[in-house]
Amino acid sequence: MTGQTPASDPAESAAPQDLAAIAEQLGREPRGVLGIAHRCPCGRPDVVRTAPRLPDGTPFPTTYYATCPRLTAAISTLETQGVMREMQARLAADEQLAAAYARAHAAYLADRAALGTGGDVPEIAGVSAGGMPDRVKCLHVLVGHALAVGPGVNPLGDEALALLAPWWDAGPCVDLPAQGPDLARQ
Repeated sequence: MTGQTPASDPAESAAPQDLAAIAEQLGREPRGVLGIAHRCPCGRPDVVRTAPRLPDGTPFPTTYYATCPRLTAAISTLETQGVMREMQARLAADEQLAAAYARAHAAYLADRAALGTGGDVPEIAGVSAGGMPDRVKCLHVLVGHALAVGPGVNPLGDEALALLAPWWDAGPCVDLPAQGPDLARQ
């Protein structure tokens, strides 16, 4: 995909200006954010790494959560175009794809376990997200995973990402006053 930036440093924490941008993107205060999993080419966060248990105690299997409204709208468009149905049909018929998708599921679970923040949440043990390992249920999760870890880990996330138009072309999805280091990191 043109314009794809590399995955963020797994240890990249969310600075106050990142949390402000995420709150603006979501239209609410973010919950359980452990760090920035990926940055849009504009410099703003577009995928966050979340705790497997939210501060209110709710189990939350979505380790990689897409926050950018332009990104999520573009992914939603793919979902309405039937991309998930096509992927599900291919997943059922293609043993190599199914094996790669199962490896993506295992990688997702390993990433959660490595968080060191109570990654062992019995209510979601063995549950990754997005329907993995045998269903295609949410492209938002698959794209978030692909952006966070980079190409070659989640084959269906990579495919969906390649289908997206450059959501960042119109500039940052939120415009916040400068606070500290330049948000665009130019």
